[in-house]
Amino acid sequence: MIKINVPFLGEGIEDVTVSTWYFKEGDSVSSGQDVVEVVADKAIFNIESEKMGILKKIVVPEGKAAKIGETLAVIE
Repeated sequence: MIKINVPFLGEGIEDVTVSTWYFKEGDSVSSGQDVVEVVADKAIFNIESEKMGILKKIVVPEGKAAKIGETLAVIE
């Protein structure tokens, strides 16, 4: 099981809002593929998968906020 967490994005950024999931639960994802887009302080960031697998669970849905380090999704 691999967790996709909100990475450190810069000084002063403490939380983000999930804007777009590029995959839905049950989809296959590849290593290095952008999985989710988040917005912080009017800047847009893409977060990629570190490993290939199946997107098992989206923990934070579109439009919801998450703190740095929080789990956004789980890949198996």
